[in-house]
Amino acid sequence: MDNNAIGAEDNVIIARELVKVYQMGDIEVHALRGLTMEVKRGEVVSIMGPSGSGKSTLMNIIGCLDHPTSGDYILDGEHVSKLTGDQLATIRNRKVGFIFQSFNLLPRMSALNNVELPMVYSGLNRGRRERARAALDAVGLADRIHHRPNELSGGQQQRVAIARALINDPAIILADEPTGNLDTKSGKEIMELLLSLNREHGTTLVIVTHAPDVAEQTQRVIRIRDGVTEAQL
Repeated sequence: MDNNAIGAEDNVIIARELVKVYQMGDIEVHALRGLTMEVKRGEVVSIMGPSGSGKSTLMNIIGCLDHPTSGDYILDGEHVSKLTGDQLATIRNRKVGFIFQSFNLLPRMSALNNVELPMVYSGLNRGRRERARAALDAVGLADRIHHRPNELSGGQQQRVAIARALINDPAIILADEPTGNLDTKSGKEIMELLLSLNREHGTTLVIVTHAPDVAEQTQRVIRIRDGVTEAQL
């Protein structure tokens, strides 16, 4: 299949028969065993499964942090399964916005500087500061741009992380337990913010979660077990 044909499809994520095998000494650990899934552009999907099901491995492959041992992964029309590490890093910076449970903000940097980082890595200088300010304004933090992470609440830190994830206009936002370190009220606010981004801008969201109350707010739940897709509801 050529890239032009892929680009014409409605799916931003196409994963076919993904296999991931880790070598642990003399033992082979099969984390993924032929997993297949698709995510449509503009869709909100949650990925659920028990510990050891392969969720983390799948997230790393979807996020271009790792290669599958075999199988095909197409992200936003580009075959990324066989790319080199440097090529993966470029695709990751352009096409994936990450939101982590632990926020992953640099503690000595202001909210504004944290949000600018993806643009720094991609070599974008023109309008960088203005775009970062606008992103923080969009998540309700216009009055906190010069605060460092330790001067922000957990919910505010996650809003900074969301602004950072959005700054390069990625093809997908990949959120790993985005409400896991937040109290109930802050978690609800973060989910409302993520869903509003989807409604207003068509942002594709892939949320890895253990929380049923988070999953039930998404349009579709992909359940995996033992490294394969158990159900796509």
